[in-house]
Amino acid sequence: MAVSLLSRRAASLVGVSALKPVLPAVFQQTAGYNPRPLRLNLKDPYIPDKSSEKTPEWQKTERYARKVFARYGGAAGLSPALLWPSPAQLEQIIAEETRWQPALQQTLERVAAREKEIAAKRLAREKLIAANMAKMPKMIADWRKEKQDARRKKKEEKAKKERLLAEARERFGYALDPRSPKFLEMVAEIEKEERKKRKLLKRRKKEEEQGLAPSAPAAAESA
Repeated sequence: MAVSLLSRRAASLVGVSALKPVLPAVFQQTAGYNPRPLRLNLKDPYIPDKSSEKTPEWQKTERYARKVFARYGGAAGLSPALLWPSPAQLEQIIAEETRWQPALQQTLERVAAREKEIAAKRLAREKLIAANMAKMPKMIADWRKEKQDARRKKKEEKAKKERLLAEARERFGYALDPRSPKFLEMVAEIEKEERKKRKLLKRRKKEEEQGLAPSAPAAAESA
């Protein structure tokens, strides 16, 4: 609107033909725009008959009645009091405005609460990251120790398997399949003897700590 007013004033002062080479095409088009006036039949306005079956349903609503009154005013023959929302409708409108258009103080409180919640979450995350970073050296050391223990255990199992295969070869005079029943039986026998030796050593150590003489089976075993 301001552009149109400026263009018309400039055109009235210096003439449109003189401004055409200077003004952009947008200004020229705006200056040449002349909307057609709205023609209203105030003498015989169209008022839909709500009792007629030929009248569309959407023209029988209060919304359309408000539209007719807004267009024709008092000529529409409608009472403004009838166009005002009913108490129930007014309560519904107020409730919707309260829900979707809260007061400024409520909006500010919600914004402040939301910002406080975001700040608390960020602070908690930063604390968690700091705590995890403090634990990082120990976690790395534990991970390396676990890897070393796994490699050592694998190496020990491989050495034990090679030792058992060599002992089986020495005992039977030929190489055995590690999955054969004879090899598994030999392994079970060896493990049984090793458990017996560990048990005797544990008993002897306990007796030595108590200051007692070794028992007969332990003495015989040591002899």
